[in-house]
Amino acid sequence: MQNLVTVFGGSGFIGTQAVRQLAKAGWRIRVAVRNPSLGYAMRLHGDVGQIDVVQANIRNPDSIRRALDGATASLNLVGVLYETGRQGFQAVHVMGARNVAEAARAEGVTRVVQMSALGADEASESKYARTKAEGERAVREIYPDAVVARPSIVFGQDDDFFNRFAAMAGFSPALPLFGGGTNSFQPVFVGDVGKALARMVTLEECAAQTYELGGPAVFTFRELMAMILAETGRRRILLPLPGFAAGLLGSAFDLVKGIVPPPITADQAKLLKTDNVVSGAYPGLEELGITPTTLEAVLPTYLYRYRRGGQYADQDERAFAAVR
Repeated sequence: MQNLVTVFGGSGFIGTQAVRQLAKAGWRIRVAVRNPSLGYAMRLHGDVGQIDVVQANIRNPDSIRRALDGATASLNLVGVLYETGRQGFQAVHVMGARNVAEAARAEGVTRVVQMSALGADEASESKYARTKAEGERAVREIYPDAVVARPSIVFGQDDDFFNRFAAMAGFSPALPLFGGGTNSFQPVFVGDVGKALARMVTLEECAAQTYELGGPAVFTFRELMAMILAETGRRRILLPLPGFAAGLLGSAFDLVKGIVPPPITADQAKLLKTDNVVSGAYPGLEELGITPTTLEAVLPTYLYRYRRGGQYADQDERAFAAVR
């Protein structure tokens, strides 16, 4: 079929935005997810019949090929932040990425886009960053012209970063500053990432490019925690945890990560030893014609849920202004 793209992991936080933008661009979309019953709402992001939801597991090559049948483009967004059961870094980031690329080649797909992460590096101490880079290489061994997207921390209404620490601030007397709080991040808005991915699928000039996706400003971990406290109206201790302490805490949380989402894992503690900002060596949002959205413009639209009194709570504007 012409103009059909299969989006693996399309019902997730980033995938939902990518599907919406692809629908606006006129693509027919096949959303491939492990559990289709959880992705039923995806059909509402396009016109009647424009979006379909199918079952696929990137660890199962046969299901991948069925999901790619007739597609002209493939967008793989599947990834894990920490390992649980069969959902390991090697299985998902490397073998899964290779499975998708191999199936795409077998099905005659002409455009492949692979989601990676800022900081992907085969020499990294972090297994997450290492396997993300290995996944990029695995895809490009099959598709030299594959497009790679490397976003920084992605923020938006259902993000896993700001929501997690805002919820923690609701009951904890302190917020931990992993790695001492001096490491830097360049948060990028999920809506901008969705637009970027849709353009990577659509634009011919994106072929073989690697895009680093970061927002318009760089913040330290301490500044991000202070913004969360200011926006939620909380007064909490910002407790610096040096690298070794963060690693010990992460090892402890590794024991329960299959039960509850951990605030940090041992592998993430290793990842925090390096800054998570764009290098400038690769194109980014601007080259895709996208003006980055500021963090300050979006955080208030969803962190109000964590204030005492919700959206009707009085905010100390001076506190928010003092963050930067």
